[in-house]
Amino acid sequence: MALEDAAKDVDGAFTRPRLKGLSSEATYAGATSFLRRRYSKDLNGVDLAITGIPFDCATTNRPGTRLGPRAIREASALQVYDPPYGWDLDPLSALAMVDYGDLAFDYGKPQTVPAAIESHIRGIIEAGAAVLTLGGDHSISHPVLRAHAAKWGPLSLLQFDAHTDTWPDDDLERIDHGTMFYKAVKEGLVVPGRSVQIGIRTVNADPLGVNIIDAPAALASAPETLAKRVRAIVGSNPVYLSFDIDALDPAFAPGTGTPVSGGLSSAGAMAILRALAGINVVGMDVVEVSPPYDPAGITAIAGAHMAMELICLWAYGRGVASGA
Repeated sequence: MALEDAAKDVDGAFTRPRLKGLSSEATYAGATSFLRRRYSKDLNGVDLAITGIPFDCATTNRPGTRLGPRAIREASALQVYDPPYGWDLDPLSALAMVDYGDLAFDYGKPQTVPAAIESHIRGIIEAGAAVLTLGGDHSISHPVLRAHAAKWGPLSLLQFDAHTDTWPDDDLERIDHGTMFYKAVKEGLVVPGRSVQIGIRTVNADPLGVNIIDAPAALASAPETLAKRVRAIVGSNPVYLSFDIDALDPAFAPGTGTPVSGGLSSAGAMAILRALAGINVVGMDVVEVSPPYDPAGITAIAGAHMAMELICLWAYGRGVASGA
């Protein structure tokens, strides 16, 4: 692939002939899809499907994450020319990936959305593909977890976040982006003692037994040291990795609903994720990117890069590495 290929490479979201490979399409043109992958509902032979859940009715502060999947897709256009720097693998060339598009739902019936999300994700998993979900607010992770637990059993939750999201909520009708992991623990979807939350910097008196590496501890630790601690906790258990963009300090991710100062840097989060290579990730999401509060697309860029890191982490665990 040469730079001049951009002269004939356009609208790869609809025209690219293969599910694998880099792209030379101009970043500023063409139909937007995640990493310029083909839009497709055909999951035959697909390793990984990326799907968006443009839902933000569960926010407690600033809205706008319904626009997150679109913004992350646009930002990802800059990441398709070369393999990701710092990884000994090229997921764009090694993995059959598609952009599965967004979940369709009735915005006038928000109480029906969780079941719709669960069914949507289950359909992808049952077709044999893994899923990377782009949010949306963090409430979407609850039904996504349900779909993954149906296949993998109780999961280890590895959560990057400023908030624990385990505040008490026994009302099954409520949809809240701060209580969904409380419900996930109570439902047995995740094993709290084998789960870890990284970057926490808000108070919750009862984290339900989930292991916490708060932001000060994460900032003070070498990535390899922190990763060693995480590995000891999750072991070989299947891991669901949820990356709330507010795990990053607002300097690196201002466009989010509930920003909290004192968080991780983009580089720091990426270093931690790379140090975790080899854990058994089975599902993943990037959530809480809110474009209306995102000057210069800073947060969408961070979200797209974190999504690529999660893909690499998932791929590494399946032997998709150079020479593997």
